[in-house]
Amino acid sequence: MPYDLGPGALAWLAVACLVAGFVRGYSGFGFSALLIAASSLVTNPLNFVAVVVILETTMSLQAAKGAGPNVDWKRVVWLLGGAALGLPLGLWVLTGVSENTARAVISGYVLVMCMVLLAGWRLSSEVRGGPPNGVAGVISGLANAPGMGGLPLAAFFAAQPMPAAVFRATLIAYFPLLDLYSAPLYWLAGLVTWDTLWAALLALPVTLFANWLGGRHFFGTDPQDFRRFAIILLAGLAALGLGKALI
Repeated sequence: MPYDLGPGALAWLAVACLVAGFVRGYSGFGFSALLIAASSLVTNPLNFVAVVVILETTMSLQAAKGAGPNVDWKRVVWLLGGAALGLPLGLWVLTGVSENTARAVISGYVLVMCMVLLAGWRLSSEVRGGPPNGVAGVISGLANAPGMGGLPLAAFFAAQPMPAAVFRATLIAYFPLLDLYSAPLYWLAGLVTWDTLWAALLALPVTLFANWLGGRHFFGTDPQDFRRFAIILLAGLAALGLGKALI
């Protein structure tokens, strides 16, 4: 089994893929953070960084149909420009620390982002200018070192009076482009191995099914209440991961 995971750990991660994929299909974000946070309870969370990139890319392609007209492409370009600067720095820092330190940093970051999302911070108008979105991209790039570049953008987008369809479609367009840039940097950092491909292959059917199921649910329901539930779930997983790192 990949990463020498036992049956119990594999079952836990299968459930995590199912839940995270549904959340991703429903709301457009949260898959990577949920799966990385869940994996930190049974293995080194850095093991699953490249795995979530592969799975995120396939889900974005799966969900792309019909999303194109709602994508804010100008915003996507600025976000990618910022991420191109932030990601190498984040990888340099994260790959130079121990497993427990990485677990604590990732879990602490997730908890902070969950608190920001739950705080309900709001802006009176959308942030349309390029430089502010470029700064958001830098933060997203730093956060994508552990494969969780979506959380700061989810917080940034949620604070703006942005239509839900634009929120979701813009993230769907941004993630695969960010992942294409991230993949060779992960390989250079030693985060891509045969175990990575094996784990992604095992997780792919469950993830795609859950993403499809969540996508069907999204079109019939306002995602705001469900997004709040997903954030609380994510905060709980992060708290458990932080506790494991500190004990």
